[in-house]
Formats: sequence, structure tokens, C-alpha cells
Amino acid sequence: MNTIRFFVLLLFLGIVIGCGGSGNKTDEKMVIIKTEFGDIKVKLYNDTPKHRDNFLKLVDEGFYTDLLFHRVIKQFMIQGGDPASKNAAPGIQLGGGSPGYTIPAEILPNHHHKKGALAAARLGGPKNPMKESSGSQFYIVQGLVYRPGQLDTLKMKMNAQRKDQLLRESFDANKAKFNELQSKNDKAGFDLLVAQLREKADSIYATKSPFKLTPEQRNDYTSIGGYPSLDGEYTVFGEVVEGLDVVDKIATVETDPTNRPVKDVKMKIEQVK
Repeated sequence: MNTIRFFVLLLFLGIVIGCGGSGNKTDEKMVIIKTEFGDIKVKLYNDTPKHRDNFLKLVDEGFYTDLLFHRVIKQFMIQGGDPASKNAAPGIQLGGGSPGYTIPAEILPNHHHKKGALAAARLGGPKNPMKESSGSQFYIVQGLVYRPGQLDTLKMKMNAQRKDQLLRESFDANKAKFNELQSKNDKAGFDLLVAQLREKADSIYATKSPFKLTPEQRNDYTSIGGYPSLDGEYTVFGEVVEGLDVVDKIATVETDPTNRPVKDVKMKIEQVK
């Protein structure tokens, strides 16, 4: 009797574990980005559902059909999804179009800008403090391979830039006060304000998480490559599973001064059912 119960229990556990283990992979949605250079197969992450669902909705609507990869930078990325790029005249700078909405950021530490990462473009700078994504524009990372020492240097540079950005924001917020002190030729007051703002920026910086790279990130960036300085700034919501060679081909096309390909690179995206 005990033997029978034991085997029944094993069978039950096998069913539960089997269902749980296959769920994520089975449920992952795939899309094919078709181009004249070949197809790019992309899987969409389940833990960025807002971006996944919006992307699939646009794909199913045919939104991306005949849109362009309008911004291409070798060893960086290829970008598309601007609705204004459809039938756009040659030489026109693109990149400002959208479907009329943005998507809340889903920036997660387990997704980074390795080669082949699919990420959402967005408006940068202080006008978009919540890092909300474009409703339709996306990019695929080509990037480059880093040496370990280069990653260490980049980490120091990124943290210094973040600290400088806090200081610039403090200075901008106190521009009127600086102008007043300067008009009064109050050098002592001017220097005191600078010192106070530096101290404030240092205090704010101390409360924020520094830019750092996990062992997985370091491994990816020193093997397949990528663009680590974008990590934590943009939502990565998928990755290329087939067709990295196509990304490389598109990334090397001739471009104009605005990084738009001289010869249009059109796309058509379909969901893999």
C-alpha cells in the first residue's frame, strides 16, 4: 500500500513540476521581423507584459508593415517603428512619430542590452523622468564586444556622469539665484551656493543605486557584446533568437547624416502562431 502511495505521489509531483517548468517557455510569444536582408526572429519576455501586449497588438493590426528602420548606427543599434516613416520622402529626418501614447517603463535588472536585445525607444532627458517608452518605436542592439578593463572604466564613467547630472539639475533649478548673486558681484555668496549644491547632490547620489554590472552582464558584454551604458535607462522587452546576422547586415548599410539609411530598409512583422 505504501509503495502504491509513493508512486502516486511521484506521478503527481511529475505532473505539477512538468506543467510549471514548461509554462514560461510555452507561453513566450514570438514574432518574425521580415526584411530584404532576411528574417529576424524575436521572443518577447513575459515579465514585461505592457510592452509585450502592446507590441503584439500593433503587429496583429499590421501597424509595422512597410515602416522603415529609420535610424541605424553601426556597433550600436537599428531602430524602427516610427509611423511617419511609411512612404517617407528620401532625406527627411525621422524618429518623432508615435501612435499617440506612451507605455509605462518596465525596466528590470534581469534584462540588459546584450547583442540582440529588443528594447523600446523613448524621449530622453528631464522631459521624461519616468522613462516612459514610445508606443511603437523599438530598437535592436548590435553593440560591440568589450574587454573586462573597458567595462570597469565604463562603470566609473557612468557613475561620474550620474553624479554630474544631479549637480547640473541642481544648478539649473537655482539659475535665478546664481544670476542674482552674479549681478551683485557677490563671489562669496556664489561660491557658498555652489558648495551647498555640491553637498546636496552628493547626498542625493548616496541614496541612489550605482551603475554596476552583474556577472551575467559582464559575461555577455565580453563574449557576444552589446551596449551596457543603456542598462537601467530603457525597457528591454525581448531578444533575437534567430537572425543576428541580419541585424549585422542592416547595421552596416550606408546612412545619411541623420543616421537614416540612404536606401530604405522596410519591415513587416508577423506573430508566430
